[in-house]
Amino acid sequence: MFTTGCEDRLDIPKHGNMGSQEDFYQTDQEAMQALASLYFSWSSNYYNWFMTKNSLADDVWSGGGSRGDNAQMEQLNEYTFDTDHSMIANLYSGMYSIIYKANLIIDLMEPDTDVKKRALAEAKFFRAWAHFELVTLFGTAPIVDHLLTPDEYRLGNSSPQDTWAFIEKDLTEAINLNALPSKINVNDKETTIRTTKEVAQAMLGKAYVFQGKYSEAASILDKVIESGKYDLYEGAYDKLLHVEANGSCESMLEVQRRNDPEQAWNWDILTMTYLMTGWRSDKLTVSGEASGYIATGTYGFMNPRKSLYDAFVDREGADGYRLNSTLRSYEQLSKIGVSLQPGANMVGHEGYFMWKTRTLKEDCIYDASYFQALQYINLRVMRYAEVLLLAAEAHVQGGDKNKALSYINRIRSRARLTNLSAVTLDDVKKEKQLELCMECVRFQDLTRWNDAEAAMGQQGKEIPAFSSEGVKFLFKNSTYGFKAKHKLLPIPRKELELNPNMKQNENW
Repeated sequence: MFTTGCEDRLDIPKHGNMGSQEDFYQTDQEAMQALASLYFSWSSNYYNWFMTKNSLADDVWSGGGSRGDNAQMEQLNEYTFDTDHSMIANLYSGMYSIIYKANLIIDLMEPDTDVKKRALAEAKFFRAWAHFELVTLFGTAPIVDHLLTPDEYRLGNSSPQDTWAFIEKDLTEAINLNALPSKINVNDKETTIRTTKEVAQAMLGKAYVFQGKYSEAASILDKVIESGKYDLYEGAYDKLLHVEANGSCESMLEVQRRNDPEQAWNWDILTMTYLMTGWRSDKLTVSGEASGYIATGTYGFMNPRKSLYDAFVDREGADGYRLNSTLRSYEQLSKIGVSLQPGANMVGHEGYFMWKTRTLKEDCIYDASYFQALQYINLRVMRYAEVLLLAAEAHVQGGDKNKALSYINRIRSRARLTNLSAVTLDDVKKEKQLELCMECVRFQDLTRWNDAEAAMGQQGKEIPAFSSEGVKFLFKNSTYGFKAKHKLLPIPRKELELNPNMKQNENW
């Protein structure tokens, strides 16, 4: 009776394409819908990608409100994690969600219009981008170059060599389709909303550098630089990672945010990154000058290490422009009205505060002081400074020291430092550490340079806490620190349990 009585009510006319997967991807509009879904999948993975990679590096302490506030990040930061770590597992699966969305476009769409050709090029770019993260972090993760059928779900490990070849192929094809646009000029903000030809070239150059193919890297990175489509941002350096510089001349690849008060509380707008990395404001009093522009209501993860501060001082002095635009000491903050509350104890903290990512009221859709997640700052993935530093490294290693010197001095000039008269690989490493600290490049650089064990071998042995009495090391681990096995992250345990054809990385 129920089925009969409701049959006419269920006869609802279709609105839009309600057919099968094979019936979709036919029109330009459907291509754009599929591409929007791909970009959304990529942006949805940003938070875990950012937190995991920065936690693994030597720039910061994991921090938080108390010991154990985020045990998963502490384990990454202190090298006490195992094969079932949830953030690592989510990073691994997240890359494959991006690859799946890309493969839908690549496999099911005929590129018979300009719109579809561009969608195909962008899909190949993001498929390569995700495989780059997989090979540099996990090494032997499987290549997925098409939509898998059920009998293909249990792929075995891929070799790094094969994955690198696949990344090169995808990026080369994305470029050679001649469908990715270039910016109209250096100040063109509209084109940077999506991937450009120069971004794909930069990513290919980065892949070459990571493989030690320095001649190929130098050639294509020079093309990006000589295009004149990008430049170093010459506004206030401490606003480089803020709304003021969204889509600036330095922006290569960004996750787009939007200033939309009506949709502010939707999850595709909330920016958990700045909520988490802002200062631990419930343990601070913000008054005086700072109260006019600092947004409170943030959680205090990712606190800079004294070793990072010391590296800045060693390179540019205690009054360095880039240093004071990047991080500040507690003494400096106290002069503008920021003070530690009586009895407060900040775990994972040495009395230094990240300044370049400080949470500003001017960046907020709403100034939600109880939950400061409503910034509309574009989330940076690659900026032009990284391209210059990659090119400098390629030329140092390839023998053209003059070009390397020119590129690195552009970075130093913006930082208001004197020019170097000669350049070494060590100069490139040091400039990259300072210029791109807490920007998701440090861990992979240290591992490929074979510097990780020296830099992080003792990481996690003791954990500091900052209070009015100064810095004390209140917590210790019996096992800690980067070891040879950490050059590759473990294949997540659940992947091995579900797939008998996968083998674990060495020593895990």
